[in-house]
Amino acid sequence: MDLTYTEEEQDFRARLRAWLAKVLPELPARPSPDDWPGRRAYDLGWQRRLYEAGYAGLHWPVDAGGRGATPTQHLIFLEETERAGAPYVGANFVGLLHAGPTIAAEGTAEQRARWLPPVLRGDEVWCQGFSEPGAGSDLASLRTRAVRDGNDYVITGSKIWTSHAEVADWCELLVRTQPVGADVPKHRGISWLAMRMDAPGVTVRPLRTLAGSAEFAEMFLDEVRVPVADRVGAENDGWRVTMVTLSFERGTAFVGEVVACRRTLGELARAAKANGRWDDPVLRRRLGRLYGEFGALWRLTQWNVSEAGRSAGGVPGIGGSVFKLAYSHARQELYDTAAEVLGAASLSLDEEWVPDRLSSLSYTIAAGTSQIQQNIVAERILGLPKGR
Repeated sequence: MDLTYTEEEQDFRARLRAWLAKVLPELPARPSPDDWPGRRAYDLGWQRRLYEAGYAGLHWPVDAGGRGATPTQHLIFLEETERAGAPYVGANFVGLLHAGPTIAAEGTAEQRARWLPPVLRGDEVWCQGFSEPGAGSDLASLRTRAVRDGNDYVITGSKIWTSHAEVADWCELLVRTQPVGADVPKHRGISWLAMRMDAPGVTVRPLRTLAGSAEFAEMFLDEVRVPVADRVGAENDGWRVTMVTLSFERGTAFVGEVVACRRTLGELARAAKANGRWDDPVLRRRLGRLYGEFGALWRLTQWNVSEAGRSAGGVPGIGGSVFKLAYSHARQELYDTAAEVLGAASLSLDEEWVPDRLSSLSYTIAAGTSQIQQNIVAERILGLPKGR
């Protein structure tokens, strides 16, 4: 990837900066973390502003409603919005970064026209229904059943860690459409469906995290009917489609967070100088090493986004697993270091960085555990044999 900026790209950056400087002061106050209807409205409102200004789906293909921007323009957008303190995708996370790109890559023309414009306009929110109580890291062991009944699937089962289910309109849902058997391994017989969250038989129960928030939920499905037309990809080919979703989740969905972590490092250094912790040479070395690690992660991010921009459908490559593995552990160390800087104040949820530290504990599990990423790197990059 060419890391120098063209005149056109510099102009893009300048126009984006000017727009952010104008629009950010006009935003309403952020709602309370516990006010999910308010957070949904706030996040959708920001998405509508992006859409009206021509920045929604910047890097999505033009035939999916995006602008078909270059990888460099995409990275400039992420850098500038994060540095300006603009809202993140929030409740739009699954639709914009997981389901939407998957539908853009794998959906029919009718499905793209039906689902993608509402995501880009900020009209609809999606959630993710992948994990189950007995199928987390071993996702292929999922047991939620979908039985064909005419033009519908009838679905029974349960999901857990269903991101943003409490405010979602749609769910990207993995179901088993063919039972596991001697001639059907567990990675076969899975299908990827789009399910309306207001369908009869859907029950959502929020789950409260260590930080006190409730962005995850349990979801129970009791003979929920989903049209066959709402299946993305072929029946029983859902595992392949899921790998596309997970490529986006691991490859490009965390891009904005890398920029945020680099900004946090600067804030930690300033806080350490203000409270006397900067005099500790061990802490200074740790901050310096983290600065180098996140700098390397940003370069890897640039490479991953560039690779995705050159691939069919914009699907990230295997570098996503390398990034996810390194980023998860670097983020945890970053916020452990924040606790050192804060001292006793790190025991209070009201203090800056404490909720982020608690959230960081999940990163070696969320979006595929570190052990799963290590296996992928070993097998698909290093060419090592599969473990037994």
